[in-house]
Amino acid sequence: MNPAAADLLGSASSSPDKPGQEPTPRPVLVLGMGNLLLEDEGLGIHTLKLIQQRFVAPPEVEFLDGGTSGMALIEMLSGRQHLLVLDAVQTGEAPGTLVTMNDKDVPVYFGLRSTPHQLGLSDVLATMKLTDEQPGRVTVLGLVPYSLEMSLDLSVCISEKLHQLVTAVVDELAALGYPLQARSDEDPGQDEPVS
Repeated sequence: MNPAAADLLGSASSSPDKPGQEPTPRPVLVLGMGNLLLEDEGLGIHTLKLIQQRFVAPPEVEFLDGGTSGMALIEMLSGRQHLLVLDAVQTGEAPGTLVTMNDKDVPVYFGLRSTPHQLGLSDVLATMKLTDEQPGRVTVLGLVPYSLEMSLDLSVCISEKLHQLVTAVVDELAALGYPLQARSDEDPGQDEPVS
């Protein structure tokens, strides 16, 4: 983060790679967004966890559970070449419809917002644009939710469609030049919690 932006935002810098230097972020961030307490609203986080359980990513790809965070994400998003957001997206289409938005279409995603965290992420990206620290490319991948009722589980409709979103994420990362490798049966998945 440039010094002017850090002063403006009052954020603390993270530990540097070398003394006196900011750490270099990985080029690609896959950001799962949503609220796990509101049924399908948490589908971005559920998708993120599924991908981490089923696949091994190259070192250039980082996964982050953004939950319902807003401005707290600035430092994590800064300096990325590509931001891939996984989220529930209300488009008016049938529940379970796969939604893909890239770069110039992403502001439409914020216009369709159904939850406060989408406004928060919009504010984060707008602030980053003002400080010239926005990601090079932004892609939103998601599903149209069926239900946003209070529940820790996904609806049956979305549970049955989640594999389509996982496939879309795997395909997007491969198209960017960062293919994921399927985990073997002997490799049960990530033992660490999602960041």
